[in-house]
Amino acid sequence: MKRQNGFTLIELVVVIVILGILAVTAAPRFLNLQDDARDASLEGLKGAINGAAGIVYGKSAIEGKERKDSDTITVDNETLNVAYGYPKATDIEKAVQLDLTSEWKVATSVSGASGTKKAFTLKNYAEDPVTKCYVLYTEATSATSGAVTTVEGCK
Repeated sequence: MKRQNGFTLIELVVVIVILGILAVTAAPRFLNLQDDARDASLEGLKGAINGAAGIVYGKSAIEGKERKDSDTITVDNETLNVAYGYPKATDIEKAVQLDLTSEWKVATSVSGASGTKKAFTLKNYAEDPVTKCYVLYTEATSATSGAVTTVEGCK
């Protein structure tokens, strides 16, 4: 009697079909690359805002304007309004040199994002930024508390 070595063709086809079904149903749950890319972009913007705010604060401190509630400084031939040395919310995109024409937009529907706060989200992000991811910049309110940048609404 001959002993069988290996798998039959039917066994291989059944295994491939089962693996295909698992890949179609389970993989999208673990490989949500679009959300990961959006979240990484927003975290990158948060870092850029924090970096720009730090540079502006350093320049304000050199000029002795870090304790004033309202003043202006010039960085890279750009006049910025500052509050306690940090950029005001109205000028944060100038400090970051943020491109509001192709990649980013101001998320105006975010609660409290006016006056001392400003929110940004991706321009091609069609969903409502109130319930989705956005970067919120809050300008400094005193000489002892600096500006705060947070990424909010992400899961």
